[in-house]
Amino acid sequence: MALKDIKTKIAATHRTHKVTRAMEAVSAVKMRKTQAAALSGRSYARAALGILARLSGSADLARHPLAQARKAEKIALVILTSDKGLAGALNSGVIKAAAEAIAPYESAAVTVYAYGKKGEEYFARRGYRIARAFENKADTIELSVMEELVAELSRGFAAGQYDEVLVAYSNFKSTFEQVPSVRRLLPLALADVTRLVADIIPEKGKWSETRAIESPAAYAMEPDDSNVIDILVPRLVAVSLYHLLLESKASEHSARMVAMKSASDKSKEVAHDLTRLFNKIRQAAITREVSEIISGREALAA
Repeated sequence: MALKDIKTKIAATHRTHKVTRAMEAVSAVKMRKTQAAALSGRSYARAALGILARLSGSADLARHPLAQARKAEKIALVILTSDKGLAGALNSGVIKAAAEAIAPYESAAVTVYAYGKKGEEYFARRGYRIARAFENKADTIELSVMEELVAELSRGFAAGQYDEVLVAYSNFKSTFEQVPSVRRLLPLALADVTRLVADIIPEKGKWSETRAIESPAAYAMEPDDSNVIDILVPRLVAVSLYHLLLESKASEHSARMVAMKSASDKSKEVAHDLTRLFNKIRQAAITREVSEIISGREALAA
């Protein structure tokens, strides 16, 4: 390899290193913000479980359209991915988990709601119907967007267009661990929300210190049970989906920061190896030239 080519590669590697370091720094800032939002939101998800536990004994909840379980033949899949790449295996893990969840169904029986381009592109290429597609660029997430999506999903579920609504997302465990997960959003069931809350409670740290959820055996609701449940159930579903999106956001920036740090370290290592190669070849060329000069001088002296 020519010295000029090696020098060009070294310069290109240094430029790549600068870019990955900058992206690592930006992702670190975003990671801290989204992690704080996801961690603080866990208490709200737990509160939602407490409300549902208190309502679980109500006959009106069992009769509510959004709590009616039936044989799953038509599926609505909400997939939460990012618009951008460079986040390691984050998006591919979520997409793989979603694909495995809907594998038993025909593509015609699955309707996809994509929050993020990566998931949208994957399922669109495979012939699935994309009912709605949302951009996932901004770090600030409006609850109103989730409420709008939940309202549409709820209407479809109540009308019998979907028998089950699934959500595929990345569950945030720590900066270095994000777990692709699929959870059932509808029909709303205490067991599903309990599993969701169990997943988001970390093994250690202040967020792991939780008390058991208690629900009274009987109580009265005003103005009446049906009115309260009609308002609460859609809100509980929206809060659940909103929290899953918060977890997905925290996972995205954490995975991207780790990926960019690995890329920065690797580019630094490659630049070091190329520099050693450059010096080795240059030294060999210098040694060869000195040898030729000495040989020529000895030949003239003879």
